[in-house]
Amino acid sequence: MTGWTGGQRSVGDIAPALAHYTDQVLFDEVWERTELAKRDRSLVTVAALVTLGNLDQLEFHLRFARDNGVTEEELVEAITHLAFYTGWPRAMAAVGVARAAFAPSSDAD
Repeated sequence: MTGWTGGQRSVGDIAPALAHYTDQVLFDEVWERTELAKRDRSLVTVAALVTLGNLDQLEFHLRFARDNGVTEEELVEAITHLAFYTGWPRAMAAVGVARAAFAPSSDAD
């Protein structure tokens, strides 16, 4: 799978059109818009995923947020802040995902 895009790796075998939209529209167009910095887009995305309880994509986006300049401390603080708005169980679940995302061995994946 060397040279494959993220969308192709994650869903390309079963949903090639979704992989295309993920790669070409979401990450190549939306994430590249200059009206928000990638750092800000990452914070918004993490907040949305935590709020909605969508943990499947959260680990990727926590790592992506780090790559976009958001610190682990800022991400955990955002999750803590969201606990009061989205509910304690969602924040607690998100912290579990953050623990996995920030584990030293997770960078080797």
